[in-house]
Formats: sequence, C-alpha cells, structure tokens
Amino acid sequence: QVQLVESGGGLVQPGGSLKLSCAVSGFSLDDYGVGWFRQAPGKEREGVAAIGYSSGRPYYADSVKGRFTISRDRAKNMVYLQMSDLKPEDTAVYYCLKGSSFLREPYGNSWSRTHRYDAGGQGTRVTVSA
Repeated sequence: QVQLVESGGGLVQPGGSLKLSCAVSGFSLDDYGVGWFRQAPGKEREGVAAIGYSSGRPYYADSVKGRFTISRDRAKNMVYLQMSDLKPEDTAVYYCLKGSSFLREPYGNSWSRTHRYDAGGQGTRVTVSA
C-alpha cells in the first residue's frame, strides 16, 4: 500500500526557515519520483519542487529557486524540503506526491503537472507571518 506522510509544517516569521519531511512507504524512491506541491487558500495547487528517481536531480519552481532545497534519503524512505528565506506568499498547505509511471526522467516541465502523480499525503500547513 502506497503511503506518503508529511510533517514539519508550522508558523514561521518572514525570513525564517522550515524543513518539511515526507515519509514514504509502498514504493521505492529508486523507481518513482516525488514532488512537493502546495496549495494556498483560493488558489490552485502548484508544483514547488521534485526529485528524480534515478538521477536524484532536483527541479524547482522559479518562485522558490535559491530558497528551497529538495533532497531524499533512500535508506530511510524520506524526502525533504528545506525552506529558507520564507515569505508570506509561501503560506500554503504543502503536499508530497508520488510520481506515476508516466513521470519519467528527464522530467522537463512535466514534474510540475499534478496529473503526473498518482498518490499523495494529507499535507502539512505552513504559515509565514509576523
């Protein structure tokens, strides 16, 4: 059974940092990519970052490049999203999603499309506010 469980969200001041974790089970990080998405109130879900299942190459949305870092620990079945220099516009519920068999490397722009993913967690809320 595929499962993804996010954790690490919370309230942080602008300019602060937060590290999100995604514990995965039921599939191998060597075979499927994982992406982080977020959804702010009243907005569509958007891709934040993804990591290649074979190469480990990271992919980022322009809005988070230089501030967020995605990584994985295959031995622990964990995927992380280190977020720095957080801004109020980063406020959202963050989800980690498992790539489907149609999300193949190299990803190109496909990593940011939700229909390339077939499972996800319940999300963890991040609030950036003074």
